Amino acid sequence: MSIIKQELTSDQYRPQKEDKFTFGLWTVGNQGRDPFGDFVRPALDPVKSVKKLSELGAWGVNFHDNDLVPFGATPAERDRIVRDFKQALSDYGMIVPMATTNLFYHPVFKDGAFTAVDPAVRAFALQKTMSAIDLGAEVGATTYVFWGGREGVDAEASKDPVVAVQRMRDAINFFCQYIIDQGYNMRIALEPKPNEPRADTYFPTIGHMLAFIYTLDHPEMVGVNPEVAHEHMSGLNFVHGIAQALDAGKLFHIDLNDQKGPRYDQDFRFGSESIKSMFFLVKLLEEKGYDGPRHFDAHSYRTEDEEGVWDFALGCMRTYNMLKTKVQQFNADAEIQALLQDLNGGDQTYGGLLSGYSSETVKKLKETQFDVDTLAKRGYRYEKLDQMTIELILGLR
Repeated sequence: MSIIKQELTSDQYRPQKEDKFTFGLWTVGNQGRDPFGDFVRPALDPVKSVKKLSELGAWGVNFHDNDLVPFGATPAERDRIVRDFKQALSDYGMIVPMATTNLFYHPVFKDGAFTAVDPAVRAFALQKTMSAIDLGAEVGATTYVFWGGREGVDAEASKDPVVAVQRMRDAINFFCQYIIDQGYNMRIALEPKPNEPRADTYFPTIGHMLAFIYTLDHPEMVGVNPEVAHEHMSGLNFVHGIAQALDAGKLFHIDLNDQKGPRYDQDFRFGSESIKSMFFLVKLLEEKGYDGPRHFDAHSYRTEDEEGVWDFALGCMRTYNMLKTKVQQFNADAEIQALLQDLNGGDQTYGGLLSGYSSETVKKLKETQFDVDTLAKRGYRYEKLDQMTIELILGLR
C-alpha cells in the first residue's frame, strides 16, 4: 500500500459520498498515450474502475459512449456491457451523473462532427449522439455534455464561421427537442476549449458559450461545463469565468484539473499546480451554492503504473477537501475578516447613491461633490491581505 493511502485511511480529508466527487472512465482509464509515445498502462475494465473509485470514496462515474461500449459493438454486445455496468453501479453504490459522446476519436470526425463540411458526417454525428443520449439516460445521467473536440479549423478558408455557429445551433436545438420528446430528465452542458486538437476551436471560452446559449430554442435546458485547464489555455481567470456562469444560473457541471499556464491541455491532478487559484475556486463553489458533481477530468502522469492511477484519483479528492478546510479557516480568521470588513465598509454616506436608477438618484448624483484627491490617497492593504491568504494556504496561520 502506498504512503498516501496509509495516511488517508482515517484523516479528515478522506473523501465521502456526500462530497459528490466523480471521475470519467477516460480519466482513470487513460493509458498514457501522447503524440510522442504509445500507451504505458493496460486498459482498465469499466467495472473495475467503478469498484476502485467507490472504494476510494467517489460518488459517481461519467463516460463517453465509447468508453463503455466500443465503437461498432453489436446490439447484443452493447446490452451485455451495459447490463454488467449497471450491476456494478448497484453493487458499489455509484451513480452516473453525466454522459457525453466521443465525436473526435474515429477518423470520420477528422473535420469535426456537427460543423463538418460533409453533410453525411454531420448526419452521422446526429445519429451517434442520439444513441449516446439513450445510453446516458439508461444509466441515469441527468447532464449531457457536448465538447466540440474537432469543431473548428486548421485551414481558416475551409469553413464560414457564421455557418459553423448556425450548424452547432441547429444540432443543440435538435438534441434539446430529442430529449424533450423522449421524456428524459436531462440537461445539456456545453464545454468550451480554445484549441487542441484543432488549431482553433469554435466557442473557445465560457463567455462564448454563455452568449451562444441565449440564441437557442431552449436556453433553459442548456448550461456550461467549464474546465480549469481549458480556460487557463486561453490565459483567463477560471474563478471569474465560473462566477459569471454561477451568476447566470448556467453552471450545470464542472471539470476540475490543473494546468501549467497557457500550454497544451495537460489535465494534471487537481491542485497540483495552481494552488491559490484552486483555493479561490473551491471557495467560490462552496460558498455560492453549487450543488452539482465535483468532476475530475484529469489523468495521472505518464510515469505511473496502475497503483499510481489510484494515488492520482485519491489525491484529487483529498486536495479538494484540504482546500475546503482552508476556506473554512479563511472565513474564521479574525484578522483576515476584520481587514475585509474594513476594505468593504467605505464611507456609507454615499450608499444611497448606489441603490439603482431613479430620477431622484440622478439628481443627487449630479449635485454631489466628491473629494477625489482624498479618495485617491486611500491605501487598500491588498498586499497584507494577499500575504495573509498565502500564509493561511501554506498552513502558517
